[in-house]
Amino acid sequence: MNKKQLQTEQTKKKLADASKALFVQKGYKATSIEDIVAATGSSKGNIYYHFKSKEGLFLYLIDEWDREWEESWAAKEHLYHTSTEKIYGLAEQLVIDDMNHPLTKAADEFFTGEKKENDIEERIALMFERHLQFNKQMIEQGIESGEFKADNVNNLALILESTIIGLSQMSRGMEPDQALALYRQAASVFLHGIAKNKD
Repeated sequence: MNKKQLQTEQTKKKLADASKALFVQKGYKATSIEDIVAATGSSKGNIYYHFKSKEGLFLYLIDEWDREWEESWAAKEHLYHTSTEKIYGLAEQLVIDDMNHPLTKAADEFFTGEKKENDIEERIALMFERHLQFNKQMIEQGIESGEFKADNVNNLALILESTIIGLSQMSRGMEPDQALALYRQAASVFLHGIAKNKD
């Protein structure tokens, strides 16, 4: 990364961090570009130069959240010795992250809101593709180790992702221990369906 690229990245991060506080406080829909201009002291043109739109800026924050999540997972993945344990660990980390991340409420609004521009839809699709690859890798490890029966890994990765998205929506407003119990039970149901019969 050259000096100009580094400065651009630093400016983007500064704008995104200042905007994040607004999204947390006001929510996604209620935060306007004018609010972001006032909070960052940056011009509208400068914001659009770096992010193209409010959606682009918010997606930058979601990408950042995703990266933080992946780093946090990578730091503890070695604690789980089997793929089965990993799926329970995944359920636990998702609940803790979802319940405690300041952008959770704004992200709900963003993903369930109005139709997005094509480039935003493409970036969201890429993000989900990363999630599916992560799920596939975990399931493939379980098949290779003999914990899970050989099956259509693509479908299983989709089922797991759909379950996670559904749980995230349906557990809003639950107490953390209730949500954790729900996620663990969902993990059990999923694992029961893919476990290799030990005969």
